[in-house]
Amino acid sequence: MHHRYETRALVLARTPLGEANALITLITSGLGLVRARAQGVRRSGAKLAPALTTFAESSVLLVRGKEGWRIAGAVLEERWLLRLERLQARAIATRIAGLLVRLVADEVREPDIFPLVQGFFTALATLPEKDYEAAEILAALRLLAVLGFDAGEIPGAIADFSPGPLAAVSEERAGSIARVNRGIAVSGL
Repeated sequence: MHHRYETRALVLARTPLGEANALITLITSGLGLVRARAQGVRRSGAKLAPALTTFAESSVLLVRGKEGWRIAGAVLEERWLLRLERLQARAIATRIAGLLVRLVADEVREPDIFPLVQGFFTALATLPEKDYEAAEILAALRLLAVLGFDAGEIPGAIADFSPGPLAAVSEERAGSIARVNRGIAVSGL
């Protein structure tokens, strides 16, 4: 019997598999980071395609089989790529998503990652450009801490990208960047 899971998910990456399939890397609210196969999603007119584009937030139905996860259904909830109107915001979101995908080689059940990424995307969609760098550093620090690669103090709650935590990171910019670099080095990347 296959287990079915319905959860909210953010699409971090999409890799072609064969002629029409794709391997979708998702960060989910209930299961953590999951890599799942989506059949036929690259065909013209595929009904799941809009819900499984990069930076889409969707309600997904996942099925766990003997060969891994498969996406059985998806409903688009939010298109973050459209909300991240500035090119710089998209580039920063891509860097943080890429860091997460590289740091997690296999599945990880860490409930704090989904609200962290969702809060970060929300912040990028609303923050002025002058705060982008601080938000990126703060997101990287929190991600490294959640995955166990940094044990230092981090201002604010996991999804808080308000002026207070951003100002704290900006004041300690050099030290914060050094912590991010140390965390990445400890991870083995």
